[in-house]
Amino acid sequence: MKPFKFQTTSSILSEVGSTEKIGQIMVDMGCKKIAFVTDKIILDLGLAQACLDGLKKAGVAVHIIDDIMPDPPEAMIRTAVAEAKKAGIDGVVSVGGGSSLDTAKLISVLAQPGITQDLDDMYGIGFIKGNRLPLVLAPTTAGTGSEVTPIAIVTTRTSEKKGVVSPVLLPDWAVLDAELTVGLPAAVTAATGIDAMVHAIEAYTTKHLKNILSDTLARQALKLLGGAIRTVCKDGQNREARADMLLGSMFAGMAFANAPVAAVHALAYPLGGHFHVPHGLSNALVLPHVLEFNMADELGAAQYTEIAPIIFPELAGKSNADIQAGMIEGFKTLGPELGMQSTLRDVGVSHNDLPMLAEDAMKQSRLLVNNPREVTYDDALAIYTAAL
Repeated sequence: MKPFKFQTTSSILSEVGSTEKIGQIMVDMGCKKIAFVTDKIILDLGLAQACLDGLKKAGVAVHIIDDIMPDPPEAMIRTAVAEAKKAGIDGVVSVGGGSSLDTAKLISVLAQPGITQDLDDMYGIGFIKGNRLPLVLAPTTAGTGSEVTPIAIVTTRTSEKKGVVSPVLLPDWAVLDAELTVGLPAAVTAATGIDAMVHAIEAYTTKHLKNILSDTLARQALKLLGGAIRTVCKDGQNREARADMLLGSMFAGMAFANAPVAAVHALAYPLGGHFHVPHGLSNALVLPHVLEFNMADELGAAQYTEIAPIIFPELAGKSNADIQAGMIEGFKTLGPELGMQSTLRDVGVSHNDLPMLAEDAMKQSRLLVNNPREVTYDDALAIYTAAL
């Protein structure tokens, strides 16, 4: 067996209604006043109320930061950090989607008393110095897996997506409460669910750091996600399917946090940065075309053949060529079947935008090196053209 290293969140609580227990968790970590990071929609829907009630019952003071935007901009993060510092917090809790969770991670580092390091100095892998404040994350979507990843994605001043990657960002607790995802709109459920599937697929086929544990988690994630995604999009009240999606998303997050993602994400990020396409939808739009491109790589094609029947059971027992073609076609039809847009034109991208997107995708070198097949500028342009 090849040697490998694996890191993940130290403690996990998976239980319907479990966010009300976060208050006692924070007390046990010695916290008296926390930053509560979320967005206004989560508050308006009442999804954060059980957690807020639990914090109040436990005697933990709360400073709410609820102006979180999708694809968190640098300026917003800096404002949130300044607000948290002024409030004198000693811990951070987030109930929300990936943007809220990523912002909470960065607040837990940057709002520490006496910190001298700036956000600009943290971009890349392993550049955070020191530690962070106690941190608990509870996702409201089954997609990013941010609750178990050492990554925070930021939209810079130039609309470029950059990552802060460090084990320091792994939270103390991930709290999976399926109740938070009940009633999530089908479009959001579909996009975030496919995002999680992409995490598992790219972790399984990554060129670097692929390992037996990430492979096992990726396969289990795809089994859960593939088996539940159609159900939750049709019946958002199905708590068992919702729990399967959350667990699958977390397993996928654990997998790609240790066996990193590749070209699908590299090509998806510019769509979010320039056109504000939700990250899950961005992934879904380019996924089948990246799969088709990677099928030309013998090892990549073999790995896709191994996992395709897990996602699409009807492919089991078919020839390798039919399985590979079926996987591409399966993802071309799954998004529209779930009510998602299917082309870049659907989200406002024109042919004239493609060179800019391809140029930006090539900046994602930390992701592209993991792809089964080398991606050049011309390749990226061809993939975007196929997705148009």
